[in-house]
Amino acid sequence: MPPLLEISDLRAGYGQIEVLKGISLEVQPGEIVALIGANGAGKTSTLMSISGCLRPRSGSIRLAGQEIHARAPHEIVRLGICHSPEGRKIFPRLTVLENLQMGAFARSDKAGIQQDLDHAFEMFPILKQRTTQAGGTLSGGEQQMLAVARAMMGRPKLLLLDEPSLGLAPLIVLKIFEVVKKLNDEGISILLVEQAARMALKLAHRGYVMETGEITMHGPAANLLADARVQAAYLGG
Repeated sequence: MPPLLEISDLRAGYGQIEVLKGISLEVQPGEIVALIGANGAGKTSTLMSISGCLRPRSGSIRLAGQEIHARAPHEIVRLGICHSPEGRKIFPRLTVLENLQMGAFARSDKAGIQQDLDHAFEMFPILKQRTTQAGGTLSGGEQQMLAVARAMMGRPKLLLLDEPSLGLAPLIVLKIFEVVKKLNDEGISILLVEQAARMALKLAHRGYVMETGEITMHGPAANLLADARVQAAYLGG
């Protein structure tokens, strides 16, 4: 069986600036893979390339062996990749329910959509209390829950999470990571970009370290947690 996600020698950037300099990584079915690194290392650009929001200049991205790097974002969603972006990027004028329904835009199975709505409300009960409230009026933590739940509504095979803990109170962060673990236990593979590197690596099966657009280290998450270089650079060791 091929990896669920396989990136090979990927290069991408903005204008004259090359941000990704030939990176390669993979996510196996059922894995949580953490991608850590400093601000500006290229982590968000990696996720944007996977989801089709940033067109690669060269290299390949494959989902279950199928090349997807030339596909449009909505096609990639239909193939099974859903993206919860950095900064949440919910629809502020739409209600919580409408935001969640937008996450299921590529689906037509009404019964399945309702089932997944119920599941999202089970994962994040506060959202059920806010169904008619405009997304832009939610707290930061509630907006992050909504962003993750909206991505869940696409019923992904692979969930891309970009900085889900950013700017949140510690208790909300714990809730988000608890949900990430539950989703993985349900069979969803996850590629997690996270500044809270210690928490990410404790949750993940494997990890990659990115520096200035290149993968500099990778391996089992426990090995990266124990590595002196990773501790010094990212874990406060």
